[in-house]
Amino acid sequence: MITDPIADCLTRIRNGCLAKTDIIYIQYSKLKQNILKILLEQGFIVNYKLKTNKIIKVYLKYIYPNKNSVIKYIKRISKPSLRKYSSSKNLPRVLNGLGIAIISTSKGIITDKLARKKQLGGEIICYVY
Repeated sequence: MITDPIADCLTRIRNGCLAKTDIIYIQYSKLKQNILKILLEQGFIVNYKLKTNKIIKVYLKYIYPNKNSVIKYIKRISKPSLRKYSSSKNLPRVLNGLGIAIISTSKGIITDKLARKKQLGGEIICYVY
């Protein structure tokens, strides 16, 4: 039994990047699909597809010729044992604006830059750069 499915999803992405695999499989949930949608929009992954009702197929992105991963760092911030919330004025700037923080707000899952623009606070899910 997985106690933190979001951390499991991020760990699968991190391990896939370290192992330099092109495709990884993640169990489906709407929250994970929204996180993957943001990673796709920001250019961290190539694509993702809903394979069945229970599995998402994720295509990781690499920089050739050395096949270095685009994702250098991905870390879960708010955990089930210790939730991290932030107001719109105190949202973190990841790598001085070069990375993204994924925030769960009342308007859905969005990046820190969009949350600042819309003046929304919420739960800080993870950092990616």
